[in-house]
Amino acid sequence: MTTTAPPLSAELEVGLRRLKLSTVRRLAPELMLTAKTQRWSPEDFLASLIEAEVGARDASNAAARLKAANFPVKKSFEDFDFSASSVPRATLDYLASLEWVRAKENPCFVGPPGTGKSHCLVALGHAAVDAGYKVRYFVAAELVESLYRGLADNSVGKVIESILRADLVICDEIGFAPLDDTGAQLFFRFVAAAYERRSLAIASHWPFEKAHMFRPTCARWCLKLTASPRRPALHGRRCRPCNAGRRPRSARRR
Repeated sequence: MTTTAPPLSAELEVGLRRLKLSTVRRLAPELMLTAKTQRWSPEDFLASLIEAEVGARDASNAAARLKAANFPVKKSFEDFDFSASSVPRATLDYLASLEWVRAKENPCFVGPPGTGKSHCLVALGHAAVDAGYKVRYFVAAELVESLYRGLADNSVGKVIESILRADLVICDEIGFAPLDDTGAQLFFRFVAAAYERRSLAIASHWPFEKAHMFRPTCARWCLKLTASPRRPALHGRRCRPCNAGRRPRSARRR
């Protein structure tokens, strides 16, 4: 015969609601019965309740971070085709360690379409969310559009600060859609605000050696992104590593 767990007293229900301990409130009746039947110590009973509450909150926070990140798809390095890429495994291992997020470095994936740039960015973003970091994902056109909307009420600074509440901002598809002068200025303002404060991961089919082909402001944010000598940069047909700390000749002449 199964014994039904008695409900919590009204006082406990009210107190647990006020403390927002929903998992404890839900599990406490059953755990109280189990603890009594199996003769748990008070410490074991309390530990079980706390473990359940912490686990539920961790899962809820992870789900909230994932929703806020706004990834277009689910990607991971487990389904990445390493054989189709010439990126050294040591480089990918460094990226997967997320040490660059803690160091506020800027990984840049540069290469033609189909070389795995977006896959790597999204996979790193998911890994960062799982590790407890706040992440925001944008394609470049969406990011600039968000900044444009701030022009209407002179709130660009607030929009940038709102985005930079994330530990990692991912900006994909830079160069696929052209930027006008205002868009380039807004993007540079965002990059300058993020520099050395947050980690900014980007992907583009334009190599940094061709920064002179961008509008002058675009070339400035390209050089801003490549200013960190420790930042792993990837480019080439299969995202081969390059010396991204070197400025293009044309940009040096400016």
